[in-house]
Amino acid sequence: MPRPTTKSDLISAATENYEKLQLLIGKLTEDEQNTPFDFSRDEKKKEAHWKRDKNLRDVLIHLYEWHQLVLEWVDSNTGGVEKPFLPEPYNWKTYGEMNIAFWEKHQNTSLKEAMMMLEQSHHKILKLAESFTNEQLFCKGVYQWTGGSTLGAYFVSSAPSHYDWAIKKLKAHQKNCQNR
Repeated sequence: MPRPTTKSDLISAATENYEKLQLLIGKLTEDEQNTPFDFSRDEKKKEAHWKRDKNLRDVLIHLYEWHQLVLEWVDSNTGGVEKPFLPEPYNWKTYGEMNIAFWEKHQNTSLKEAMMMLEQSHHKILKLAESFTNEQLFCKGVYQWTGGSTLGAYFVSSAPSHYDWAIKKLKAHQKNCQNR
């Protein structure tokens, strides 16, 4: 699916990818749900996230926390309080550290809680995206606080694109479980 460039494509892609993610989670066996992630044997999986996330909960919490970034950022800026997308002290060079902080924050969160939190934040993201016009989401320069990007690009990155990332990670984990 191409990267959404309209409000309707954004809502569609977010809904479809979330449903695909939920379908995949529903098909995970108990063994696949309980086996810790281990991608150490795959030399192609070098990015930090392959080592960071140890289980399904970690992946779901990562999605939830990125939803929170968008929700809080948009709420603050539309409410007149200018705030950068990434919270202090993080920036685009150090956001990997932020992802680790999210991971650490949720080590006592249960899988069931993570699933409920993600479900709620997914619906909030969709509802918030629905509240903007196509132009507000996908025309550059509408909001000064989005920098050189569009507001919609942040929604795309935190919802449909991130769901796609999670699906790929879970499928790789499933494949590892089957090849043990």
